[in-house]
Amino acid sequence: MDTLNNIKPTYTLNCKGELLVLNRPKIMGILNTTPDSFFDGGQYNRVDNALARVEKMLREGADILDIGGYSTRPGAVEVTESEEIDRAATVIAHIKKHFPKAILSIDTFRANVARACIKEGAAIVNDISAGDDDTEMIPYVAKANIPYIIMHKQGTPQTMQNNPQYSNVVQEVVAYLAQKVALLRSMGVNDIVIDPGFGFGKTVQHNYQLLKHLNAFSACGVPILVGLSRKSLINKALGIKAAEALNGTTVVNTLALQNGANILRVHDVKEAKEAIDLVQIYMLQ
Repeated sequence: MDTLNNIKPTYTLNCKGELLVLNRPKIMGILNTTPDSFFDGGQYNRVDNALARVEKMLREGADILDIGGYSTRPGAVEVTESEEIDRAATVIAHIKKHFPKAILSIDTFRANVARACIKEGAAIVNDISAGDDDTEMIPYVAKANIPYIIMHKQGTPQTMQNNPQYSNVVQEVVAYLAQKVALLRSMGVNDIVIDPGFGFGKTVQHNYQLLKHLNAFSACGVPILVGLSRKSLINKALGIKAAEALNGTTVVNTLALQNGANILRVHDVKEAKEAIDLVQIYMLQ
């Protein structure tokens, strides 16, 4: 009898001594401390608002909270390293004070930002560049012995949606991430998660090809994270705005779960948990 628990290996992530067991799909709740993120920009850059959001996500079932201080939406404005640290590290310190057991991830491609946020209590680094944008990141992660989420992207947030092209998007993204996993293993990084990078230098068609063939990424031998929440693959396909994309998000998250996703990165925790619970029941039949 196939279940979400036994159709793939049971992975674990060592988060500063707290073992997160991925015996069923987990939920990563998004907390942007930026003024310009595509869906929730400006809502949580005040500490009191951020803490209220954290409390809600934890209550609804978030397993990890991903804090970002640099918007990576298409066309996003660059911010300085010091500003990113001020935004993210400050909020992380307050979260750990009020919710000490929460597992926090820092969403950054900069090693100095990662270092500052790990010091304040984050336990995971989520890097959209997989170490390509800062040569100090991989050595830092290896030395710190922390879980590292690596994502594929084509171009930069400022240019990535100009004209993304691939000969075979699934093969190319799998090959890129597999090569990165091998490199990280050789450098002593133990806990690795891969992210195909939906919306990061991909057309709507590219995104759906990756989603349909998500199982191909299991060849990398590490957990798979998907970030589909309220993104353009939903909005452009349906002709709606991000604020209207909750139902579409649940649909594509369900497809991702059926195709092997281990972690859902979402804005809407309650709905993601319901999707996981229902797919679990479905797979048990």
